[in-house]
Parts: sequence; structure tokens; C-alpha cells
Amino acid sequence: MKIYGITNCNTVKKALDWLKVNDIAYEFHDFKKLGVPTEKLKEWDEKAGYEKFMNKQGLTWKQLDPAIKEGIKTKEAALQLIQQKTSMIKRPVVEDGNFLFFGFDEATYQQHFEK
Repeated sequence: MKIYGITNCNTVKKALDWLKVNDIAYEFHDFKKLGVPTEKLKEWDEKAGYEKFMNKQGLTWKQLDPAIKEGIKTKEAALQLIQQKTSMIKRPVVEDGNFLFFGFDEATYQQHFEK
């Protein structure tokens, strides 16, 4: 299982703490330091749609120049922007086999990991 996120994000911290308390092993990918490959963004888009992981509620989106926001008319433009500004990805991203989840929801984690 792989977790994507950034270490100073409170939601990521909550998720990682939950995984530790529940003794669930994971590999962490810090996309602030390591980035996110284009292929990975395309994979997430194919599985869930970029709208699911492009966080328009966060500070990064809100601080963008309005012209940049208006320029996001296609999936390709959105993925390019997300790759440049990885803080726009809803965090954490959990990949566990076919399970792909964006964010932290204790009930969802509980349901998935109680197997």
C-alpha cells in the first residue's frame, strides 16, 4: 500500500496516525519533495476523474491568479496544473490494490482495512 501526501498536512497526519494505531503498514510518497509523475496523475484520472482529487477548496487554488483558474478548460490543462502545484491534490491519496481514496475518512478507512 502506498500513501501520497505532504508531511506538514494535518489531514495526512491524521491518516498516518490512524494507520499506525491500527498497525497497518504503508509506504509514504512525499509529493512535495518527490513530485507526482504524469503517468500517476493520468492513472488516478482514469480511475476516479481529476475533479475528485483536484482540491478547489484549498489555499493553493484560492491563491491562483483568476486567469489561470479560467484557463483550466480541459483535463490536460488541469493535470498539468496539478503536476506543477502538487499542493492542489486532495490529501492523502491512498492506493491499496484496487482501492483508491482521496482524503481521510475514518469510517471509509475502517471499512476498507478491517478485511
